[in-house]
Amino acid sequence: MIYSTATVAVNPQGETRLTREQVWKGLERKARDARLFLPPGLCTRCDVTEESATHFVRDATIAGADLREIIVLEPQRKVTFFQATGPREGAIINELLEDEAGELQLKFYCYLGLRDKQPGGPEEQAEQAQFDSDKGYKAALLSTLKRTRELLAQGKL
Repeated sequence: MIYSTATVAVNPQGETRLTREQVWKGLERKARDARLFLPPGLCTRCDVTEESATHFVRDATIAGADLREIIVLEPQRKVTFFQATGPREGAIINELLEDEAGELQLKFYCYLGLRDKQPGGPEEQAEQAQFDSDKGYKAALLSTLKRTRELLAQGKL
């Protein structure tokens, strides 16, 4: 199994301050269309195909892999991506929380396995190393906040 977690400050010194509502709007947009938030060409398709009062389903192609995710939004608080089909199974969570000083934090955590691969095998070990690297989900959190600031500056948030 793959477990990874990372937490970053939403409003580090020197950056445009974001409110909880603004970060939430960015997270919701990312959930609905990852193409806006991932490096160019990484996500080539991202379509919401079903929607209900409690969740929506998106079909996407990310890094060449087709996947389906069931996405649950807990407004202003948490986005959970359940990996229904694709190379991974499990859940990825983005959570907005506050630290002891009341400053906003964005936390990522996941618990995943690789479909049709040996648990703890070389493929999972490589995936774990990627998640834990400087290019892993901490970088994804930082790029999400950067893109949210860009959308806000462009009046598109």
